[in-house]
Amino acid sequence: MKTALSTLELRRAHTLDDALAIMRAEHRVPIAGATDLYVGLNFGTVRARRFLDLWPLDELRTISAVDDRLVLGALVTYTAMIASPIVRERLPMLIEAARQVGGVQIQNRGTVGGNVANGSPAGDSLPVLAAADAVVVLRSVDSERRVPLTAFYTGYRASVMRADELIVAIELPRVVGAQWFRKVGTRAAQAISKVVVAAVRNESSARIAVGSIAPTVVRLTATERALASGAPIDDAMAALRAEVRPIDDLRSTAEYRKRVTENLVRRFWSETA
Repeated sequence: MKTALSTLELRRAHTLDDALAIMRAEHRVPIAGATDLYVGLNFGTVRARRFLDLWPLDELRTISAVDDRLVLGALVTYTAMIASPIVRERLPMLIEAARQVGGVQIQNRGTVGGNVANGSPAGDSLPVLAAADAVVVLRSVDSERRVPLTAFYTGYRASVMRADELIVAIELPRVVGAQWFRKVGTRAAQAISKVVVAAVRNESSARIAVGSIAPTVVRLTATERALASGAPIDDAMAALRAEVRPIDDLRSTAEYRKRVTENLVRRFWSETA
């Protein structure tokens, strides 16, 4: 009996150089934890049939502080982030997000690089990375480039990554200020978000990113400017309502998402005062 997985072709890379060479020659779809891929294959939304398994590449599992940047290898799992003293010190809101990704099994397999590559607007880590001014490190056989996460996506599950490139790391500058994260879903955990907000506040600025309201994760730049200028919170919320254009889907309505986003940003501003 044929199944959704019976016609797949899989190669396994054992070194990063090996993986990059295969990507250049064959343009396969890279996989690691496969937590999203298997769902897509079973529902028929993934059409690819030729894949490259990156799971053995331990060189992409490191968490380190380099030149005052937090560097997460692309294969760092949610479980590893939760357990990391460096992440706890530098980016505690990422740990909060990681704790709300699926169950323990998903946290053990899901990776930060996979979440970025998958590009779902409901990806719980993406607002955290956007609010933290994360940079995506892309590598091919003969080059490496760094792309700000806010410039990485070109549309729904679409990005600037070329067919022969792999995400090898996520780099985050030191975050100064109070960090804040909230996820709203049908349950407290193990549910796809209806709205997810990550934000940072310091004495002179605010950074706010929202997921599940648009085809990609969104930075609320007009709202950030209003808050940083010292405008009354109601004026800042007027800016938010003008720039937030949520989507309707099976999980929620656009009106609900807009109201929840406003309520969460108000709460962020109040709780970090």
